[in-house]
Amino acid sequence: MSEVSQADPLDIVIVGGGTSGWMTAAAFSKVLKGRYRITLVESDEIGTVGVGESTIPMISLFNRMLEIDENEFMRETQATFKLGIEFVDWGRIGDRYIHGFGVIGQDNWTVDFHQYWLKQYMAGKAKRLEHYAINTAACLQGKFMRPRADMPKSPLSQIAYAFHFDASLYARYLRRYAEARGVERVEGRITDVELREGDGHVASVTLQSGRKIAGDLFIDCSGFRALLIEGALKTGFEDWSHWLPCDRAVAVPCKPVPELTPYTRATARPAGWQWRIALQHRIGNGHVYSSGFMSDDEAIRLLLAGLDGEPLGEPRPLRFKAGRRKQAWNRNVVSIGLASGFLEPLESTSIHLVQMGIAHLLTYFPSSGFDAADRDQYNRTIQQEYEWIRDFIILHFKATERDDTPFWNHCREMTVPDSLQERMDLFRASGRVLRMGDELFAKPSWVQVMHGQRVHPRTYHPLTDLIAEPEIQTYIEEVESVIANCVKLMPTHNQFVAQFCPAEPVTKVAA
Repeated sequence: MSEVSQADPLDIVIVGGGTSGWMTAAAFSKVLKGRYRITLVESDEIGTVGVGESTIPMISLFNRMLEIDENEFMRETQATFKLGIEFVDWGRIGDRYIHGFGVIGQDNWTVDFHQYWLKQYMAGKAKRLEHYAINTAACLQGKFMRPRADMPKSPLSQIAYAFHFDASLYARYLRRYAEARGVERVEGRITDVELREGDGHVASVTLQSGRKIAGDLFIDCSGFRALLIEGALKTGFEDWSHWLPCDRAVAVPCKPVPELTPYTRATARPAGWQWRIALQHRIGNGHVYSSGFMSDDEAIRLLLAGLDGEPLGEPRPLRFKAGRRKQAWNRNVVSIGLASGFLEPLESTSIHLVQMGIAHLLTYFPSSGFDAADRDQYNRTIQQEYEWIRDFIILHFKATERDDTPFWNHCREMTVPDSLQERMDLFRASGRVLRMGDELFAKPSWVQVMHGQRVHPRTYHPLTDLIAEPEIQTYIEEVESVIANCVKLMPTHNQFVAQFCPAEPVTKVAA
């Protein structure tokens, strides 16, 4: 048998820095072990979106893959911990609920725990859902600790967490990491993209200085500009704005307050919603809205009126369109982050989609021949990731009883994808939740959001009745009691941050 020769490693060029560019560079520098030449091109003249401050627990896998020290990372990025998201005024004005990470209750019997809770809740014999999950119960009291692996039978072992951090500081932190492992950063604005004759692959990019950067595999991390995937290759965009009508945002940080809330807050507004993210050195704020239902001036006024403290700069406007690139990988260009698509940050999935783009690209990493089968499977996988998250975000707007503004009337009455409507119908029938494949949001997420926004089941799973009602009642009361006792043992979020990962004070914060 003849020996198969190893092809020369590809030259990799990452176009654009920011969070997506430096996450890609850091991951490649770690996984590819210096076997591939990696160049990142970015321009200090071009700003980044930089508002991806809230994450979901999958980010911990990324940080562990890089083998970075979590406390150091948190100090360097002014980070705090996140147990979930509090939603205010979504189902009706005055409503509040928490979408917490992790599990609800404990599954011991035939059907999911939430079915037993639902039976008792419908009978007026159970508390709100937040009391039956360690993450949400801790949110209610501002508590936090990392999970206790030495207590496998305790809810304290089930704590799932993510982070709030300064996205610009995170990119800077990852830049140092990547450059220390051989990634070359080239400063400059790209003025031209050269396509190869014959197959139309990108051959090189030309900088304003005249320098050409050639490569074999190009990663487009140029944000909304999508310089390569759209600007050069005209890949096309699938518009989802008919389901997700918010197309603008305005963001501004403000001075911090003493309490570091261990959750993000998303408050519904007349034509969109407002985020609040407590970091160690500031509070990140933004107002996401639909320009078809609200003026820019009114959006800014509402944002500034809803701050906890003095703004630390001028409000920064952003414009976008919800949707995804028709091919995330086209020819020899793979788009990562905003260049690949945009789903508004309601469930903090922007950085997760960067992470998934990187992970799936490593799974289907090309050889010099760029086999179409690898590219096509990558595209199908990324499309599915986007569509699963898209449906979950649409749910928040569709599942409302609000009729106080034209925007909410539009959202309540709009037709949604069949894939989402089927899930809502199934839950309304008997509280069942269908999880598709390896989709990001598991059953507890769908239960919390649908119930929190008044998608109320008509009844519960019939097999719940296999257990006698007094036994069910005793069990859910025990779950609630154990979780409450566990939360009592937890330090406050402020205490935990101060003990393990306090950042240096910042005397001046840029807008």
